[in-house]
Formats: sequence, structure tokens, C-alpha cells
Amino acid sequence: MPSPSALSGFDAAGLWQRFCSLLWHDPAQGIWLDLSRMGLGESDLEALAPSFASAFAAMEALEAGAIANLDEQRQVGHYWLRNPELAPDPQAGRLIAGEIDRIETFAADLLANRLGAPGGRVFSEVLWIGIGGSGLGPLLMVRALQRQGVGLPFHFIDNVDPQGISATLASLGDRLLSTLVVVVSKSGGTPEPRIGMEQARRRLEALGGQWAQQAVVVTMAGSKLDQLAAKEGWLARFDLPDWVGGRTSITGAVGLLPGALIGADIRGFLAGAAAMDAATRSQQLRQNPAALMAAAWYAAGEGRGRRDLVVLPYRDRLELFSRYLQQLVMESLGKEHDRQGRSVHQGLAVYGNKGSTDQHAYVQQLRDGIDNFFVTFIEALDDPADIGPIGDEMPADFLEGFLQGTRSALAEGGRQSLTITLKRFDAAGLGALIALFERAVGLYAELIDINAYHQPGVEAGKKAAAEVLAMQAQLLALLADGQERSLAELAALLDLASPEPLFWTLRHLCHNPRGLLASGDWGDPASLRFQSAPGTPRV
Repeated sequence: MPSPSALSGFDAAGLWQRFCSLLWHDPAQGIWLDLSRMGLGESDLEALAPSFASAFAAMEALEAGAIANLDEQRQVGHYWLRNPELAPDPQAGRLIAGEIDRIETFAADLLANRLGAPGGRVFSEVLWIGIGGSGLGPLLMVRALQRQGVGLPFHFIDNVDPQGISATLASLGDRLLSTLVVVVSKSGGTPEPRIGMEQARRRLEALGGQWAQQAVVVTMAGSKLDQLAAKEGWLARFDLPDWVGGRTSITGAVGLLPGALIGADIRGFLAGAAAMDAATRSQQLRQNPAALMAAAWYAAGEGRGRRDLVVLPYRDRLELFSRYLQQLVMESLGKEHDRQGRSVHQGLAVYGNKGSTDQHAYVQQLRDGIDNFFVTFIEALDDPADIGPIGDEMPADFLEGFLQGTRSALAEGGRQSLTITLKRFDAAGLGALIALFERAVGLYAELIDINAYHQPGVEAGKKAAAEVLAMQAQLLALLADGQERSLAELAALLDLASPEPLFWTLRHLCHNPRGLLASGDWGDPASLRFQSAPGTPRV
């Protein structure tokens, strides 16, 4: 394999030859993938060919309905969302197609004011409540595809930060009465969207609003949240199937509903993803862009993720793409064990922002600092007609110049990069980009023999958080007797190995009006003593 430093050793003829050899192009989609500046050689492609044969077979089995999430005995069917005929169960295919129709009809009726808010109001905006892929996917759709003055403005509650929730609800004010509220939770029991929903509902009802007449849910059919929405007669319910993971849900209702509500071309979005799916099903390594990209990732990081993926899209509309890819890539590939149960600690770290503005923040280090990354440039060739030349200067020409200049500067320093070019950035282009990375992640996971479709680390974090909250409830019940106790005494009574979690919990509770008093020095935890404030209701 050519070493990274060897990339700067090619003469002009050698670089041109590599460029011609390692450039993939699909004229029908209008997409190019240039791998010539990656440390990927012909010998690497030959060595990886047997592994890719197995990877292609695994992806084929996945699309055919094989159980991929063994922890939960689930299929992984996000590829069916943009091609319902692929679904191994014909009934599932019909449900997918029908859901797309329902989303289009619902959004069209709402945008045409055939569907209004209570009290004769017209829906004026959307409050979207979701976390993880249920927040990142919709946020990407809105930021990437919304046009000025088309569709509804969006607001997001994607965290349980009380200041963030307060700021979002305050920004809406009385307009909450004319706001469509969409709650997304696959299981229907995830704490973060439930808490955001409850806060929004209380604020809306305090204003005299009627929750059910302006609330929409995206959840798994039959979940507790789905049952609640059905019982209360919410405005609409959309399905988030069991076999769709949050990080791959953007081509389902999670992405299509916000897309439709901003007036985006959701059929084009699906078509772009489907076209890229077709291209990435090729079992010829040199003809499969996702396989080529996975091979480049593997070679750059020595199959161990030893280099980070830096994402530099040269379009403001893709500013959030690196955040979206963080979940797709890192949640899929960041695993402690491989499929054989061996401890491997695999992963591929993702960070980035937009070019050319934000490249000034870190290109100095990329060019001259530690060589622990490779860059993915993303560009689009289409320019808006209303931003023309002033004198002899075109903004688009400068943007292209900055991209080429940065790419060249990195190559001169022996730094690796690949470039994705779209003939046109639109809904179809976004769909193709997402599908390209989804398939590359799936193929790369096969190369390193890990399961890309479960997330034990996420589940461990949720379990630990639940234990902390249960401990807090026990702590408050214990302190309700009014007696003053130290952290060590409380830990002993609660049978905790260390008082440290109690310090964290009590520091938060005591710095807010929660009915607790503390004495002692907060810089000296052992000196602290706690009790309930006089008049605090006993638990």
C-alpha cells in the first residue's frame, strides 16, 4: 500500500494516472467519487477482494431479510424504505408504499390549509421532538432542503436540557397554539422525547390549546405511545417499523414527514437513495462506489480505524452532514467485540464542518500537524443564477478554488483525502449521499467482522442513567425524614460502594429549588451534610 507520505512523491504524470484509475463516475446520477489522493493501491484492492466477496453476500442476505440485529432478533430493512418491492414480506412492502402516500397527502392538506389547528387557526410552524436519529435526520432534511418561503419553519427539542427546552418553547410563545407538534419515539418509551413531549403539552394546554388536535406521532405500531395517540385521537400517526434503526430511519417517516412539510421533493429523495443503492449492489469492486470507499477507509486506518474521518462539505446546506454521519458511522462501527467475541475496540471517529469557512479553523493542523485523519470533500457543481459575477469575480469560482487549493495542500503534505462531487445538489443528491455512506458503513463492518446494526454501548448508557435516577428517588425518600446526614452516611444507607454519585446528584439538587439544604464546603465533599428543608413535603 502506498504510504500517506508517498502520495506527495508522485510526479504530475503519476498523479494523473492515479486520478484516472481511481475515479468512479455514474453519469445517470451525476456523481463522481475520486479516491486518487487516498493511500489505496492496486495491491490493496486485490488483497481485499476475497473479503469483499463475503461482504457482498452478507449485504445481499441483509436486504433479503436476514436477522442482522442479533441482540434484538431484528431484521434491518432501511433499504426497503426507498424500494418497497425489495421487502421480503409483500405486506410490509405495501405498508411502506402506503405510508409514503399518507405522508404526502397529510403534508399537502396541511400546507394547503385544508388541515388546520384548533380554533380555526392555520398551522404556522412545526415543533419536532426526537433524539438521536429521530432528531438528526429531520434536522438534516430541513437544513439541507428547505427553500426560502416554502413550507413550514421548524423548531427542535432534541435534548432534555431544561434551558434548551425553555428557550425553544419561549421562542414560540403564543404561536404554540398554531404549531404542529411531532413526537418521534420508535419504542414509545424513550425518556428524552417523552419528557420533551410532556413539557410541550403542558405549555400548550396552559395556553388553552388542545393537544390531540395538533399532535402527530411517529412510532412503532402498537407501542405505548401509539396506543396513547390512538386513544386520545391525535391528529395523525405514522409508522416507524421495528426493523428500522434510528440512524438509518431518514428515508422513512422520520425524514419524509419533515421533508414533505417543508415542500421538498421526497419522491426525488427516495429515488436518489434507490439509485445509489442499485449502484452499490454491484459485486464488482471497481464498479461499486461504497465498496471503494470502504476499501479506502480500511487502507487508511489499517483496518483498525487509526485515522479519523474529517468531513468537509463545500455547501452551507450540508453544514450538519458531519453531525449526521457521526451517529451513522460511529454508532455502527464503534464496537468492543467482533462477531467472534474477541475484544477489538473498533471504530471510526467522525468530525468536520463546512468549507471553506470552517476549514480555517483546523486546516493548519490537517496540513502540518498530526497525521491521524483523512478528509472527505463534498462539492456540488450547480450554482444559483441570482449570484452572478461582480466585475470578474464569481463566489462559486472562489469556492471551487479553495477546495482545490486545500486538497492540493493536503496532498503535498502527504495527507489523504477523497472527494465526492455532485453534478447538482438537490433532494435526489442528498438521498444518494446518505445511501452511499449507509452502504459503505455496512461493507466496512463486514471487512472488520463487527455487527453494524446493534448498539450495546448506547443501551449500557441508558441502563446506567436509569440506575442513577432510581438512586435519586431512593435518596430523596431517605432525606425526607428531615435528619442531617453526610455523603458517607447516605452511601452506607443506600448500600453504594462510593459516595461519588451522591455528590453529583445532590450538587445538582441543592443548586435548584428542590427542597434540600446543604452545609459544609462544596470543595471538600467529605465535609458536606444534607437534609430536607423545613416544610418540604415528606415522600
